[in-house]
Amino acid sequence: MSLALVQSRALLGLHAPAVTVEVHLANGLPSFALVGLADVEVKEARERVRSALQNAGLEFPANKKITVNLAPADLPKDSGRFDLPIALGILAASGQIDAARLDGWEFAGELSLSGLLRPVRGALATSLALRALAQPVRTVLPPGSAEEAALVPGTEIYRAHHLLDVVRQFVPVPPPNDDGADDGGWQRLQPAPPAPATDGPDLADVKGQAAAKRALEIAAAGGHGLLLVGPPGSGKSMLAQRFAGLLPPMGVEQALESAAIASLAGRFSPAQWMQRTTASPHHSCSAIALVGGGSPPRPGEISLAHEGVLFLDEFPEFARSALEALREPLESGRITIARAAQRAEFPARFQLVAAMNPCPCGFAGSHQRACRCTPDQIARYQGKLSGPLLDRIDLHVEVPALPPEELLGAPPGEPSGAVRERVARAHERALQRQGKANQALQGQELEQMAALDAPAARFLQAAAARLAWSARSTHRALKVARTIADLSGCETVGAAHVAEAVQYRRALRAPPA
Repeated sequence: MSLALVQSRALLGLHAPAVTVEVHLANGLPSFALVGLADVEVKEARERVRSALQNAGLEFPANKKITVNLAPADLPKDSGRFDLPIALGILAASGQIDAARLDGWEFAGELSLSGLLRPVRGALATSLALRALAQPVRTVLPPGSAEEAALVPGTEIYRAHHLLDVVRQFVPVPPPNDDGADDGGWQRLQPAPPAPATDGPDLADVKGQAAAKRALEIAAAGGHGLLLVGPPGSGKSMLAQRFAGLLPPMGVEQALESAAIASLAGRFSPAQWMQRTTASPHHSCSAIALVGGGSPPRPGEISLAHEGVLFLDEFPEFARSALEALREPLESGRITIARAAQRAEFPARFQLVAAMNPCPCGFAGSHQRACRCTPDQIARYQGKLSGPLLDRIDLHVEVPALPPEELLGAPPGEPSGAVRERVARAHERALQRQGKANQALQGQELEQMAALDAPAARFLQAAAARLAWSARSTHRALKVARTIADLSGCETVGAAHVAEAVQYRRALRAPPA
């Protein structure tokens, strides 16, 4: 048979569309043509496949005209994931393996020149796409990628170390252990999620800062964004690095979606399983690095922080375009990257934690050191953050510098585990009441779930009028008050809850000259 079909999958965002690798051998001038909108690294598969077949002791049909088509032709293909299916297609078309036995299998893997299989990115995203199919599909992947894909329940994943390990399973006469037993290089993997990693930095390391710790607890319980403002060395970064340890435990579906995005970027590690990650890009990163982009589109830092924390230190130092790109994802929880030929959508349900100094020198309003900035310099520095962006951050908290006697003599603070238990209880109350976190409440749903008693309603109306809040700011304060009530175990939002929430809507203003 001179024509063979092998199934594989491409990557387009979190989707994994099916790709049929068609291989045709014909008489004529010897050549090796690869078509089907293949990127440069895919076209280089010709040399990798040729060397892998020859070094593995298999026959490469060098006297034939070889045509490889990656269908559909209008779907972009990238990376070396098609090396293995191309090699198997050549072997099937030349009669070295049984082409009929390839039905019901999908393959992905990059080949080394010796025939060893190397991992490919996006294995988890591919496995998630396979789970949605009505018919079960068996998938063969290299070491590293197979373990990722096996995390998805209900999938049939096989791991192969070498090209010959795969070839042995599809020769015309099946080997005696074709039931998936481990023969040294071929093994069916059972879903076995790794044990969750140990907890990270503990909140007990942070001394003092009771108000900031309270704000972290509220933000974790309700899914709210947080802005920490204070002089250098006051503990903003320490607080932010411990924030992920306060968040409620992840569900399996949340963990799979978060791990799939990390797999797309080649950043997945078994130690991250079921853990809320903290993405901390440097302030010099571009808007594309933050939101994602490229061709084909890749996830950015906000998607890599999905179901976790996005920590932006030195907040005003980020490029204005990068900061303004955060506005839509903070509202919708998704980011859509549109290009001329394709469009990809990534989830971006992250919790923003930003830290900044109040002025260029960092000591505006400090009682320990005098600020040397002029009012105009302070206004320009704080003006780098637009009003609409600040409007979308629920909690604005000052983190003052601690005096030496309080810093050195204070006992250890409350551990993260105790705070996390309170956060989990409050989060569970919100889920039982409305099926989502308080931060996600919108419109009439917010008015119904965050029911105010009469004194609380009057207090909120007066505060909104006095502080000239927008409708968004008022609703954000109401969401925070609902979370404070959940932490207190109250069904109704009272005036005390609203009063505390109003404190966290601090507007950045330059101090008087």
